[in-house]
Amino acid sequence: MLLLPSETVSSPASSISAVTPLPVPDSPSPVLDSPSPTPPSPVPDSPSPAPLSPVAGLALDYQICPTNASTTPSSRPSYLFQPSKLADLYNVGGSLQRRRDVAAVMPPHQSLLLQYLSTLADVQISQSNLVTKRAVTGAEEGKNLLVMLSNHLQNGIETANQLWSRIPNSEDGEVDGATLLSTSDGGNVESLDYEVIENYEYREEQAQRGKLYVGFYVVVKWFFALLIGIGTGLAAVFINISVENFAGWKFSLTFAIIQKSYFAGFIVYVLINLALVFSSVYIITHFAPAAAGSGIPEIKGYLNGVDTHGILLFRTLIGKIFGSIGSVGGGLALGKEGPLVHTGACIASLFGQGGTTKYHLSSRWLQFFQSDRDRRDLVTCGCAAGVAAAFRAPVGGVLFALEEVTSWWRSQLMWRVFFTSAIVAVVVRIAMGWCKSGKCGHFGSGGFIIWDVSDGQEDYSFEELLPMAFIGVIGGLLGALFNQLTLYITYWRRNHLHKKGTRVKIIEACLISFITSAISFGLPLLRKCSPCPESDTDSNIECPRPPGMYGNYVSFFCGKEKEYNDLATIFFNTQDDAIRNLFSAKTIHEFSAQSLLTFLVMFYTLAVVTFGTAVPAGQFVPGIMIGSTYGRLVGMFVVNFYKKLNIEEGTYALLGAASFLGGSMRMTVSLCVIMVEITNNLKLLPLIMLVLLISKAVGDAFNEGLYEEQARLRGIPLLESKPKYQMRTMTSKDACGNQKVVSLSRVAKVADIVSILRSSKHNGFPVIDHKRNGETLVVGLMLRSHLLVLLQSKVDFQHSPLPFDSMSGSAPISHNFTEFVKPVSSKGISIEDIHLSSDDSEMYIDLAPFLNPSPYVVPEDMSLTKVYSLFRQLGLRHLLVVPRPSRIVGLITRKDLLIEDGEDTANVELQSTSVRFRRHDPNGPSTSVRSLDVERPLLNGLLAQDRPSS
Repeated sequence: MLLLPSETVSSPASSISAVTPLPVPDSPSPVLDSPSPTPPSPVPDSPSPAPLSPVAGLALDYQICPTNASTTPSSRPSYLFQPSKLADLYNVGGSLQRRRDVAAVMPPHQSLLLQYLSTLADVQISQSNLVTKRAVTGAEEGKNLLVMLSNHLQNGIETANQLWSRIPNSEDGEVDGATLLSTSDGGNVESLDYEVIENYEYREEQAQRGKLYVGFYVVVKWFFALLIGIGTGLAAVFINISVENFAGWKFSLTFAIIQKSYFAGFIVYVLINLALVFSSVYIITHFAPAAAGSGIPEIKGYLNGVDTHGILLFRTLIGKIFGSIGSVGGGLALGKEGPLVHTGACIASLFGQGGTTKYHLSSRWLQFFQSDRDRRDLVTCGCAAGVAAAFRAPVGGVLFALEEVTSWWRSQLMWRVFFTSAIVAVVVRIAMGWCKSGKCGHFGSGGFIIWDVSDGQEDYSFEELLPMAFIGVIGGLLGALFNQLTLYITYWRRNHLHKKGTRVKIIEACLISFITSAISFGLPLLRKCSPCPESDTDSNIECPRPPGMYGNYVSFFCGKEKEYNDLATIFFNTQDDAIRNLFSAKTIHEFSAQSLLTFLVMFYTLAVVTFGTAVPAGQFVPGIMIGSTYGRLVGMFVVNFYKKLNIEEGTYALLGAASFLGGSMRMTVSLCVIMVEITNNLKLLPLIMLVLLISKAVGDAFNEGLYEEQARLRGIPLLESKPKYQMRTMTSKDACGNQKVVSLSRVAKVADIVSILRSSKHNGFPVIDHKRNGETLVVGLMLRSHLLVLLQSKVDFQHSPLPFDSMSGSAPISHNFTEFVKPVSSKGISIEDIHLSSDDSEMYIDLAPFLNPSPYVVPEDMSLTKVYSLFRQLGLRHLLVVPRPSRIVGLITRKDLLIEDGEDTANVELQSTSVRFRRHDPNGPSTSVRSLDVERPLLNGLLAQDRPSS
């Protein structure tokens, strides 16, 4: 059986590396530390922690620890802490036997807290008695004792608060999802079952459905596409209006204050950014850890067949929306476009499962799609809707879903994805028309990224192709460098910095916010102002902008009226307006080369450092900022070198933006269409294609794309579009190695099933049976999730070890098909949730009605490249490897699959594809026997039910 890297192999001798799941303790760890490759010391299972002697406590630097004095700092458990003089206070109390009895039934961290608080109460009573007895000796001595008691009490309260703050406060004892994603053991990811399980229940359900139901099913899919488009469009409108208003209030207040004092304006500017970033990182670390980052690698993994737990939950959606508002509004070097893709996917997933039952926001009318295949189609629509909402580019959204995130595509899905993107475009257009009346505050023409350069450069000459190609080379080099730097820094951050706890993540994000604010406010102060250019009658751009306004020609720390600060125009501004300024036409010499180079170095560094923090972060807008900066630099050189009036620096800025995105994300078709849609200039299409092809080719020479690198760092086992070169010389048997496949009998004992589920982490088990001659026959594949449902319900237990008699006519299924559905982005039922009695363990289950009787099977000598293509294109989770068959039943060609509607398939005889076996009779002529007369496999009789003829 071919297994994904995320599943455990039962033998270490396998050529596929076995991956150990992330260890989950029985009780929540008191410290929200990131899991490391070496797990922390386990919490002891003793009834109560043994009390320490004062000597042991002093030897441990006053640590509360259930170990002896030989414990060293390097081997301390994760729940250790060091209150001052705690061992001395512990020795004051009397008998603690009753407290130990109470603590025995509590989790270790809570019993530790109870023990300490009880000791603290004894200390207070003891000290109070001492004060009473020694009050007669004098007021001075009593005063000293009161001071000592106050100090002890204060130290005790601080220690209790410290211990309480270390107790995990996430739901269900969850560990930080962003940290779990960083592990490479695959313990937090699980493969999805895109394959149709054609068991008895499925076949019975399909037989009862008619054409009317099929039509209703298609209509419901289109209706859900409509809901996804409306929901994603409204979410994007809310995010953009909120970000633009926060940014508008921030800059308006700052510009108003700096008219009187630049220092006071700097303080206000920094505090507003800190407040917004703190709100974002607090939401992520305490409410929705899976909402950190862009979310595109996780969604790409989901559509590739790998589910990362928590990425599509309702709280992840809420954290993504409000976290994006805080991080982008706080001025960090990141964007909201990647989070919008994740937002659209979450909305699609919630609609697909009928809402969320945990927060009582569900409807049984929406609980229609129960399979991973249908949910995959909905999530694909959500991804396309997110891109369409972010860039107002519906066609680009469809192509983005096709090129970047999906691994499986069909024409029917493209129609629904296109319909969803069109709905998003309509919703966004209606919202922008409503905001033009001034009802949206500071939200104006910005927010939804669109930079109209239709009035830019009309034509280009052949001589300009060389500097344009040079822009593509620069984009490939800087994009590859950006991917490598972010990979190194993110790896160090996740394996060292973020392991120190949640507070470190909050401090890190706030520190980066302060540095970003200081740079964006301080660097323009060091730049001399430039005189305004002569006013152009054809241009509506005003120089300088009035105080309190941001856009082109920002007046910042200028002594004269007709001066502007070119560095503040791009630094002390929103990212959307800064890009609009860099793309603007008829603004030659607005920026100096020194200012552009300074901004490029500083913003590039900030983007690398900011990527990977515990906030929602996209890389589209920062990439456009970086690329447009060096593109404008090349444009300035071309203008000065060629001395032509029709050359616009903004055109080269646009090409630079496309080149950096191509060099970093390695997208071509979708990115080309997106750039054309957001700039409204179709004439630049050939040039954009040129720089994208060059930048992608240069970047591919160094490393993979940004999302592929981040997915590998998060432990998401993506199957790329083409197999590795070394697979050409390998077979499917080589991939399986020497592993021993864990299989089940058709009628299995309950105790054996439980034992296998506890000892093996596989998610699929071949089911075997024996023919009358003793030959072993594979009858199907049984999923782990289905076994757990059967064990939990217990309704299919039987006393007899004999298989179900298919001739009895009674239905073997007592379950609804929906009972076997696993919740989206959830671990579902685990073996620890199953409670069986001794009598239950002695019973049996006939697995034939519940298994998949037709799993995909490949011969052991098939090329691994063919296996890889089959596995990826079909979206499989398991693939059985069997010896080469000794006989053939039939041969299917294209003609056999062309069945006309209304044609009776039972009477169709395709002579060209029939396989005949020649049987020689020594007493007579040879006879020809059709393949249908050959002995039927045992599998055909497992699930069939004989119905009485009418």
